Amino acid sequence: MADHDPPPAALTVHRADQRYRSAPEDGVDTRHAFSFAGHYDPENTHFGALLACNEETLAPGAGFAPHRHRDTEIVSWVVEGALSHRDDHGHAAVVRPGRVQYLSAGAGVRHSEGNVGGAEGPVRFVQFWLQPDEFGAPPRYGLRAAATGPGLHPLADGTELRRADAALHLLRLGPYTPLPALPAAAYRYLHLVRGGLGFRTATGPRGVGRELGPGDSLRLSGPAEPVDPVAGPAGVEALLWVMGSALRFG
Repeated sequence: MADHDPPPAALTVHRADQRYRSAPEDGVDTRHAFSFAGHYDPENTHFGALLACNEETLAPGAGFAPHRHRDTEIVSWVVEGALSHRDDHGHAAVVRPGRVQYLSAGAGVRHSEGNVGGAEGPVRFVQFWLQPDEFGAPPRYGLRAAATGPGLHPLADGTELRRADAALHLLRLGPYTPLPALPAAAYRYLHLVRGGLGFRTATGPRGVGRELGPGDSLRLSGPAEPVDPVAGPAGVEALLWVMGSALRFG
């Protein structure tokens, strides 16, 4: 299939307990959605242009020591607690719930991340890695607040990301609220942060009911759509990637 050809329609559910678990540092618990570091699954190396979706939990005082990235778009969403960021290009910040952090590694950046909350308990965050369009560019950093009301809100697009056909959205809905129509794209990746989501598949005369909870994800390729998606009894908070193409090589 050529890079510009649309993928065939497919809808797959990936459960939180299927994630590969690692402890890369003391006090750090990581759940990987894709092949990562010492874990390799040739059938699950990426989705669309996404290279990683990691659920991170850092105990008080724990974190990732300074380490280097290159040519990767890194987007972080804090679920609870306070996450510190510091890099060798002069950026330092504390990221709390309701704010999204972007780090475009470009030609190379060295950064550290840690739990600065102390008595506040662990920090939990979701971090995505995305392949950029442009390689070797100057690193850049951004941090901004997300919209607070219900609905589907943009978090990142080509303005922040160095990938023109990819965008990240925040979905927040109250209990039993039907989901709005999702943006059309070749690849869509929905990661549940809080609450639940129910829907039906198009299989069979009435479809098959499915339910998603925190940590579960839904991968949609081509024209595949969930049928009658609705928020659960506690509402839903989810992160939605919309991508026009998959990884590019060469």
